[in-house]
Amino acid sequence: MAQRKELSQARTYIKSGKYDDAENLLNTLLNDSANRQNRRVYLLLYDVLRHKYDQGNEKLYLKQRYDTTAFFANTRKIFATLETIDSLSPDDRTKHAAQAHLIRPNLFNGGTFYLHKSKWKEAFRYFETYIDCMRQPLFMAYDYDSTDVRLPEAAYWTVFAGYMMHDPVLTLRHRRLALRDSARADFTLMFVAEARRWLSDDSLYLQTLQEGFRRNPLFSYFFPRLMDFYTGRGQHEKALAVADSALMVDDSNLLFLFAKSSALLRLERYQECIDYSTRIIAVNDTMAEPYFNAGTAYLSLAAGLDGKKERKLMKAAYHNALFFMERYRALAPEQKQKWAPALYRIYLNLNMGKQFDEIDHLLKK
Repeated sequence: MAQRKELSQARTYIKSGKYDDAENLLNTLLNDSANRQNRRVYLLLYDVLRHKYDQGNEKLYLKQRYDTTAFFANTRKIFATLETIDSLSPDDRTKHAAQAHLIRPNLFNGGTFYLHKSKWKEAFRYFETYIDCMRQPLFMAYDYDSTDVRLPEAAYWTVFAGYMMHDPVLTLRHRRLALRDSARADFTLMFVAEARRWLSDDSLYLQTLQEGFRRNPLFSYFFPRLMDFYTGRGQHEKALAVADSALMVDDSNLLFLFAKSSALLRLERYQECIDYSTRIIAVNDTMAEPYFNAGTAYLSLAAGLDGKKERKLMKAAYHNALFFMERYRALAPEQKQKWAPALYRIYLNLNMGKQFDEIDHLLKK
């Protein structure tokens, strides 16, 4: 009897346009677990929400002042309510699905609205509700998975929002669907890779970097991190293979050339390192690091020579190292920890007393 009285009161509120009062009354009913299986309560709640939606939609259409956040929130409530009604009984599925289908774009619009406000959690919720329609029995007839071309984009925005929240679980939740958005696939994989890194999942982090590099070797994110991954683990042959793969795509790319130069240096293939370093310098003589690589390679060559039998070759190697390392110092004066010890060795072996004293003084500071 009490329930019937409250439902009657809610209908009275609706007739008089007191939609907020009606909604509050019905939500109070639903707070009681005994009412949560009562389809009539949800049907009446949907009636309220639909009236509020139409009222808000009209005001927005007429460009009248209206709370946009309330409009989008009401849209999400409609979907939650209709999905609950359908789970209790699918009798009105065709009608309800058709009504919800017409307003479903506003879930996407709500997500976009919150993206622009940098409210990532809210944006995620709207895009996820939009995506979730794909698996809801209510919308079975619409087969959104194969008919809705915006689903992959919505999934991409969930990946982006999850990344912006620094939440690896949310970032990864809709990644497979997001990868169907080919225009944004590079960014999707970048966010996925970062999420794997946050989770300290080295294996899947590497797999994601490899997939991203395979899809687009020229995308700025994947190549340097793939090189860093292998280099950090002493897998220099693999790093070299990545550099070679990149150079097959663009053989004049200075980043790729420098990466190969560095891999060759670590593999103690000094002359090849020098060749690639000088090739870079010929194109850009203000790029500092190739000078360091070449200077270090010449120093290593000198260290491997017999000071008695190969004195001339050793001296020539130190002279070559001198040119490159002094140039590196001029271009990167802040990198003292790299050029100072190298120049110390060079000046010592070339008997350059004045220069040696200056470096010795610098190192002792």
